[in-house]
Amino acid sequence: MHSSEEQSAQYRPAGPRRGRITFWVITTIIGLMVISVGSVYLYIWNGLRPASSGDAVQVELKKGASPFEFAEVLKEQGVIRNAFIFKYYLRYKHEGPKFQAGVYELKPGMTKEEIIAKLNAGETKKEETIRFTIPEGFTVEQIADTLSKAGYVDKAAFIALTDKDQVWSDVDEVKNIPKDAKLRHRLEGYLFPETYEMVKSSKPEDIITRMLQELDHKLDTLPDNWEESLTEHDISMHEMLTIASLVEREVVIDEERPIVAGIIYNRLKKGMPLQIDATVQYLLDKQKERLLLTDLDVDSPYNTYKVKGLPPGPIASPSIKSIDAALFPKQTDYYYYVTKKDGSHEHLFAETLKEHNRNIEKSNETAKQ
Repeated sequence: MHSSEEQSAQYRPAGPRRGRITFWVITTIIGLMVISVGSVYLYIWNGLRPASSGDAVQVELKKGASPFEFAEVLKEQGVIRNAFIFKYYLRYKHEGPKFQAGVYELKPGMTKEEIIAKLNAGETKKEETIRFTIPEGFTVEQIADTLSKAGYVDKAAFIALTDKDQVWSDVDEVKNIPKDAKLRHRLEGYLFPETYEMVKSSKPEDIITRMLQELDHKLDTLPDNWEESLTEHDISMHEMLTIASLVEREVVIDEERPIVAGIIYNRLKKGMPLQIDATVQYLLDKQKERLLLTDLDVDSPYNTYKVKGLPPGPIASPSIKSIDAALFPKQTDYYYYVTKKDGSHEHLFAETLKEHNRNIEKSNETAKQ
């Protein structure tokens, strides 16, 4: 048997030792926690650090794409280090909803704040553009030739598009073109003459659509009652543009445009052939300084020397001034006009054929030698 002192010694707790163990356990846990938190912090810090510097890259934020999806693109392009961390940083900062779609030029090495600020501001890279001018009175073939020489379109393919019977989106007046097999070029007269600037990636279809839209836009600048004028003169939109194109190719002096338009209406009402040289010139491969009698005998619905009434459609792209003249012609008793040959580009007007013949003599007398 053991004495009471021996039993007491045998079951005495090792207080100091057990305390040391508890201390080290707690210390170890805290240490692991600190290491873990530190590792997470280091991971986040490193993930949000600017990426290694490099050349600028073009990155597209597509319309409808989420900021999270764009973060993956930024990582792929080397603009950011960690897409996962960047996503949650955006969520934490409530960033992303204001990002604007477009192509951005971003450079590895930019801070996250710089990237976000650029996306919020919509500082997209401006796409290269093309610029071209279509003069007033140009035909479809001249337009195609101009664009082809500039390297923007294939001439034959462009003309084929203007002849195609198709629906052009976001345009109105083109819907008024009749389905007429006699039309030389379906869109003749509807491609508005203007200076255009478009993105370099524009396709021929885009160029045509833009020019058709410009016609709609220019018509919106006319007086509000311009459509009433069509009814008043008993003509269609297509016929009005045809008259405007005749005025465009015949007249240089602005003040004379409404007068010549009035003469066209006068002859139409009286059933007289228009006998407009420009309609014959339209049929020729090359413009002539002076038409021959054989030229006037060409068999075509556009030849207003042989066919009464208007040609099937416009013969060129009229200016807004010629369109205005066709809509609001000047009322006179004139039926004839002849160009002065003194270089002034002005005309002599007459009510009768006899007076017209005298004007022709006057014109010849003043011809520049």
